[in-house]
Amino acid sequence: MVEIVPVITKKQQKEFLNFPLRLYRDCPYFAPPLYMDEKKIFRADYVYHDTCETGYWLALREGKTVGRISAILQKASNAKTGEKRVRFTRFDAIDDKEVARALFDAVEAFARERGMDTVCGPLGFSDLEREGLLIEGFDELSTFEEQYNYDYYGALIESCGYGKEVDWLERKVYGADPEQEEEMKKVSDFVMKRYHLRFGEAKNTREFIHRYAEGFFHLLDVGYDGLYGTVPFTDGMKKMMIDNFMLIIDMKDVAIILNEKDEVVCLGICFPSLAKALQKSGGRLTPAALVRVLRAVRHPKILDLGLIAVDPAYLNCGVNAIMTVELMRMLREGGIEYAETNLCLEDNYAIQNMWKRFHCVQHKRRRAYVKRLEEKQ
Repeated sequence: MVEIVPVITKKQQKEFLNFPLRLYRDCPYFAPPLYMDEKKIFRADYVYHDTCETGYWLALREGKTVGRISAILQKASNAKTGEKRVRFTRFDAIDDKEVARALFDAVEAFARERGMDTVCGPLGFSDLEREGLLIEGFDELSTFEEQYNYDYYGALIESCGYGKEVDWLERKVYGADPEQEEEMKKVSDFVMKRYHLRFGEAKNTREFIHRYAEGFFHLLDVGYDGLYGTVPFTDGMKKMMIDNFMLIIDMKDVAIILNEKDEVVCLGICFPSLAKALQKSGGRLTPAALVRVLRAVRHPKILDLGLIAVDPAYLNCGVNAIMTVELMRMLREGGIEYAETNLCLEDNYAIQNMWKRFHCVQHKRRRAYVKRLEEKQ
């Protein structure tokens, strides 16, 4: 018998956060999120609560937690697309179809009660959160930005009537041959000259934010507008992103390109991989974990590609060549073993074609599922 319990009390909230840490305690591929960031989802002033309604549930069997799930009614997303959707996220469970069915029943009831007709996910509040279910690459270390899950999750979700909506591909990028880099450098220089472009400069992260934050967020809004699951940036989202950037960005791993009007038309940002630094502490910033994080930031061996965005007006102008060359430089200069691309939609051919210039391996695939809800009789 599976009992579904809404998460209301502080004790239940703590259990909701701790369940996946126990479930993946002995898994060498799981990278936890920052525990203090996850705790914020239960705060009344959480940045997404002005555009979202949420529900959280635990699945219990004989008093023991065997699963969890969250539902998000992302009103800004629905307003943008004209759809009536609820997202599911933070789904974790033992390998048991009864548990999965009970959890998804709770999400679907939440959706119906609010007049929604579709459930999709895993998707968070926005694309700044972890999204997509891992369906290939279970023996690969997860990045800090994305979620790891066991290989049985897909079958559990599909047993509840969900099917594929989109897939993302992920790659390890190892750099390029010198000849290829030189060829791309010539193309990059030509594009820069042809369209009167230049690199934005900043002495440090604080100056970078001060100079370019407005153009940076505008570019993300217009550049990501048509991509699956994205939502417009609110002031709260911007502040949260800036606060996170201040901690881990190194300016040598940032490229921002301006046109002759000083408008941001292209950007690329990489982060040092924090996955291994946070594994031992379960995502908690203990003194030992903080030392590991600082070491990873100062001397990274792996880069995570955080953001690449191009102004749609420049998409067919060869601007991708500039970002390609900059990534080649980052890999070559920093003693980096490889970069993780994180999620790239499989039908985003502009970004997929970019990786053909590198030595790379596609090692992961993630999936978003969807289910159209039938009316209850």
